[in-house]
Amino acid sequence: MIKFAGTGLEKSFTFGLQKLFSDTSPHRTIPGQTLITPGADFVADLSLSRRKFLAATATTVGAMAIPAFAADKPKKLVMIAGTPSHGPGAHEFNAGTLLLAKCLKGFPGLELSVNLNGWPKDETVFEGADGIFIYADGGGGHPAVQKDRLVKIDQWMKKGVGLMCAHYGVEVLKDKGGPEFQRWIGGYYENSFSVNPMWKPEFNEFPKHPITNGVGPFAVDDEWYFNMRFRPEMKGVTPILTAKPSDKVREGPYVYPRGPYPHIQEAKGRPEHMMWVVEREDGGRGAGFTGGHNHLNWKNDGFRKVVLNALVWLVKLDVPAKGVESSVTDEDIKANLDPKGQKK
Repeated sequence: MIKFAGTGLEKSFTFGLQKLFSDTSPHRTIPGQTLITPGADFVADLSLSRRKFLAATATTVGAMAIPAFAADKPKKLVMIAGTPSHGPGAHEFNAGTLLLAKCLKGFPGLELSVNLNGWPKDETVFEGADGIFIYADGGGGHPAVQKDRLVKIDQWMKKGVGLMCAHYGVEVLKDKGGPEFQRWIGGYYENSFSVNPMWKPEFNEFPKHPITNGVGPFAVDDEWYFNMRFRPEMKGVTPILTAKPSDKVREGPYVYPRGPYPHIQEAKGRPEHMMWVVEREDGGRGAGFTGGHNHLNWKNDGFRKVVLNALVWLVKLDVPAKGVESSVTDEDIKANLDPKGQKK
């Protein structure tokens, strides 16, 4: 059963019966598409009105019962997409998370709970979780640092639950989330220490690790953060995506603050890590991925595969030798975009 909550239009959909969710409001609607049914592709665009969509602060696409073919109990991955942010095509957290979920549909032994528009109102979705994925705005507004969530998450981490954060989701405040993120995922973006230029690193060589299975060389233009505040001496941190920024990239301008920073300029020629993982002493796993600003980049096979592999690895499932296979069409990329209006 899939439960859609937080829109004011709650309904339940039972597999075997496909029910269409429509909104008769006169307000402009998001183009509707079908919901998940046995044998159907998952696109889940709900035909909500613009007003009701934006009013939904925590739409939970409950526990999607992804078929599990393994004999053991399925591994549960809780995916959290942030609220609408930036202009069209950027920070498309809802569409990006739904796209990744579609790519993972049917992966043996994996169960997904996909939660849109922020932190789940119903925190029972975390019960039995093996891993958590956060793709959302960060800094002081990061969903993980609100209220008492750092304490809750720390309790889950101590039980061995994995955590992966993507793009802005790797940024937290130095004194609120920073130490926790170093423990949980190995490092974080620290304002005025780390940098966020738009650039196109070339990823040509990869370490031998399950997350790099089947990943070939790729390069995409994105807001690739680097110079993370890693654990001291990178203790326990394994870099996954590494490249050398050009001198021009180091000179700026960066997205914000514009820079340049002397400590970034002085490190010319140094390789930088844009994705990394850790295996914690509590038995859990952590990962950080700094790409994900431009939604169109999910069409790139290498960019997409390294993230899909990481999500499978995060919950301690075996990553296939050729990596998680998937394909994304132009229609897939256009599906479920937030109704943001025109770029300013």
